[in-house]
Amino acid sequence: MIQVRRGHERYPGGDAEAGIASLHAFSFGPHFDPDNLRFGALIACNEERLAAGAGFDEHPHRDTEIVTWVVEGELTHRDSAGHETTVRPGDLQRLSSAGGVRHVERNDGAGPLRFVQMWLAPLAFGGEPSYEVVRGIADGTPYAVARAGALLHLRRLAEGERTAVPDAARAYVHVVRGAVRLGGERLEAGDEARITGGAGLELRGLMASECLVWEMGAEPAHG
Repeated sequence: MIQVRRGHERYPGGDAEAGIASLHAFSFGPHFDPDNLRFGALIACNEERLAAGAGFDEHPHRDTEIVTWVVEGELTHRDSAGHETTVRPGDLQRLSSAGGVRHVERNDGAGPLRFVQMWLAPLAFGGEPSYEVVRGIADGTPYAVARAGALLHLRRLAEGERTAVPDAARAYVHVVRGAVRLGGERLEAGDEARITGGAGLELRGLMASECLVWEMGAEPAHG
């Protein structure tokens, strides 16, 4: 089964006066939707846009795997475990908040910042926080988020190029840019597809495109 949700259906958030615009794929805060709390391990897929100088002040996370993909600009990350990095387009960042961590996310650059941030529920709660940045991750290279039992695949497609969607109990496709075809559906930037029990599916680039594809197991993560 393939369920398509369009970019315009995302829940708006952020703070316009502070230079923050957010679009949420899953239920959050004032936009509570009991039928849209998660898909497998995935509990958030947020498109974030920060103006120059804008950011999220220090705030806590616990028992969440946070994966960030920078699309445009530079993201400055600082956390209570002592990490301070600048994450750029093509870099993949993972923060495992485990038993608890605090962090700051800011746009300290001169231009706009755009990134996609995805939260996953862990298989077990607690433990020590960890942090990693993979610089210039290659197309098609799977990135394992072991604590959530999930794999992330980056797919960059030229017009007419095809790539297989993983045959998995659950797969989640987020179109970062461009447009692709999945089965009989055209997906454009900001659109998503939630696939249950899919097999033999593929993405075809309708123009130069970039997609984030999650491969997940049959059972939701639990603590």
